[in-house]
Amino acid sequence: MPRKKKDEEKGEEVAKEENKEEKEEEIEEKYEEEGKKEKHKEEKEEKEREILLVPLDDYIKAAVHLGTKAIMPNMRQYVYRRKADGVAVLNTKKIDEKIAISANFLAQYSPEDIVLCCKRDAGSKALKAFGEATGVKAFARYPAGMITNPKLEIFFEPKVMFIVDPWLDKNPLHDAVQIHIPVVALCDTNNMTTNVDVVVPCNNKAAKSIGLVLYIIAKLYLEKRSIKKKLNPQDFYDVEEMEEMAREKEKKHKEKEKEKEETALEMEKARKEIKKRAEKLVKRIKVDEEPKEIEIKGK
Repeated sequence: MPRKKKDEEKGEEVAKEENKEEKEEEIEEKYEEEGKKEKHKEEKEEKEREILLVPLDDYIKAAVHLGTKAIMPNMRQYVYRRKADGVAVLNTKKIDEKIAISANFLAQYSPEDIVLCCKRDAGSKALKAFGEATGVKAFARYPAGMITNPKLEIFFEPKVMFIVDPWLDKNPLHDAVQIHIPVVALCDTNNMTTNVDVVVPCNNKAAKSIGLVLYIIAKLYLEKRSIKKKLNPQDFYDVEEMEEMAREKEKKHKEKEKEKEETALEMEKARKEIKKRAEKLVKRIKVDEEPKEIEIKGK
């Protein structure tokens, strides 16, 4: 094989090894960058924990921040990002702020002036607990015409309507609009907010999410109204089940982190091995390229 061609092939090998090394370094830098992002995220979450109505972990455990794959135009402002599967993730800070706003708004009214409606079965436990805790009239099945037909025995005139889902609770929403009273509503990403005066962005599909949100609003409502009453979260949602799910999630997260660390170590080991091999190749080429004395025999 001609010397020139041999050198070219060795040069290509070195180039390939160097390219591999560069790729490994890029991957390593990526891991470092992800580590920095993760640290920044943790610091940000720590700051949020200090100012939220409840610990951020409580919102996460109850999946209050998880929306749907559909995002209505008026709900886009509350969306933080989308997950890989397309599910919208709501901004927990905005959820927290709107919960506080809704509680402050409701606190302007006496319990007898508020009506709460929740047709969704998942919210039945929280609905009952909210009614018992605050004295607000709560209905799972809204009686038609209850606030619009004076001829009915059950007729009464509330000053504010509180609903859990603008779609499922469209009948009480419609009646509230008819008699011109404000509406407070828990709204998921797939909800239209037309005729809703106070939007509380949250997951309004899951029992634990509805329960936690109504628990916080009830607690704040009582505090604002100077009503001394201790509430039990367990009355609104299954705390033990939520904590068990959280523990399982944490376990999976740790396993994933361990797997990532092991992968990073393997990559580092491979990078060092490639570097070592590349150095050996460079030394071999240098030796081959050293000028050699050629003895010319005379005739």
